[in-house]
Amino acid sequence: QVQLVESGGGLVSTGSSLRLSCAASGKIVRIDDMGWHRQAPGKQRELVAVSTGGGNTKYADSVKGRFTISRDNAKNTVLLEMNGLRPEDTAVYLCTADYVVLQDDGNYVVGRSWGQGTQVTVSS
Repeated sequence: QVQLVESGGGLVSTGSSLRLSCAASGKIVRIDDMGWHRQAPGKQRELVAVSTGGGNTKYADSVKGRFTISRDNAKNTVLLEMNGLRPEDTAVYLCTADYVVLQDDGNYVVGRSWGQGTQVTVSS
């Protein structure tokens, strides 16, 4: 229903910065929460940061003070500024969006989309 396209991952050294971007498209009526999760090899997927529809933000304890999430509601985009990167931040980062779309049959549908993911690798 809603497509998410991420960009901005890469290979960096410890202490570096990266900016991840995610753009949502589709017959969007509204997007509520937009966020970033990450999946590291052998670990459970975890929430990194979320920007709520009400304008609040929430971060995992491990990234507080280093990562900043922001969004542009007019463009349906969300950014994740990552500073002070550490090897333990290495993971595939996935964008999420909780949406309301209008289908061709006139019905509204609520759901969550996941992006394909972008790899972030931090070398020591």
